[in-house]
Amino acid sequence: MGASSRDSVARTVAADAERLIRLSEQLHAHPETGWEEHNSSRWVAEALAETGFDVTQAYLGLETAFLATYGSGPFRLGLCAEYDALPGLGHACGHNLISAITVGAARALAPLADAAGLIIEVYGTPAEEGGGGKIELLERGAFAGLDLAMMAHPAPVDVAEAEPFAVSHSHVEFQGKAAHAAAYPEQGVNAADAFTVAQVAIGLLRQQLPPTVRVHGVMTNAGEAPNAIPARTEGRWYVRAESLAQLTETEDRVWKCFQAGAVATGCELEITPESKPYAEFRIFQPALDAYVRNATELGRVFDQGTPARQMNRASTDMGNVSQVVPAIHPYVGIGSLPALNHQPEFAAHCVGGDAEKALLDAATALAWTALDVARSASR
Repeated sequence: MGASSRDSVARTVAADAERLIRLSEQLHAHPETGWEEHNSSRWVAEALAETGFDVTQAYLGLETAFLATYGSGPFRLGLCAEYDALPGLGHACGHNLISAITVGAARALAPLADAAGLIIEVYGTPAEEGGGGKIELLERGAFAGLDLAMMAHPAPVDVAEAEPFAVSHSHVEFQGKAAHAAAYPEQGVNAADAFTVAQVAIGLLRQQLPPTVRVHGVMTNAGEAPNAIPARTEGRWYVRAESLAQLTETEDRVWKCFQAGAVATGCELEITPESKPYAEFRIFQPALDAYVRNATELGRVFDQGTPARQMNRASTDMGNVSQVVPAIHPYVGIGSLPALNHQPEFAAHCVGGDAEKALLDAATALAWTALDVARSASR
């Protein structure tokens, strides 16, 4: 596709700007957490249906997933929309922008689909923030056979390469025995102490862990009353590593720390995965090179080495998609510094001037990239 197609994309995105910004602001104002994105998924799907996309809601049996398709060409392009928010933080990772970027790229490509030989498949993917929505979709047959899968993610600065940690998400529970903390403490089995022992052990373990590993978590239930020995404590813990292989090795060492808490206190321990592990990312370099050229043409400047670029290490279930089909996951800067992802201040930056420019630039760059890669594949 030549200059006329690129101009068409740019014109469509510009003409769509008010609609795309309104969608982003609507999602931002009404955040919904993983698996609960009933309004969010519907709003994103409706924005695609408006321009003739064929929408399947509750895709593959997942209530807040959808598939929207347009065109019938030989090149299958997958665009991913994320719309889940963070508990207590709202859209502090900018998923409202991800959805609007994806919708913008898809709507700009639709009029060109036949001439470009595209079938555009927009996947509404729930529960990226720990629930592994894309993994659930993968296991049910989604994404299979795509020629390219893409999305763009907000960050403080522009970064091309996704280099996420593999990660596992687990629910940890210690079961002890309640007793009066003053009158009969010896009759209790202290589940809070079990967590204390485990966390101390993990803290000591960190000295022996490689720099490519992260272990972190929170207690979600630490007991009920100070005058009762806690009979049950719970927490959510993440283990991150450079690859799925390293993750498996690291998890074994971390779980032994929790086992130490159980042994030391006499509690029962149960560790339950909250989702399947997220994988590292496999970049499809031709598409990433095209995205960098296109984003640069739009005036985007890629960060070359400051700490602000480290959002590209954040784990994502898009890594699992990249293991199956060619994929890219660039980051688009929203001018938020010193605010960083997963901070309330970052959520505040996910609407307004810089965020709106990032939205329109990323939608245009993704659409141009799709045209470039499809053209190369047809040669």
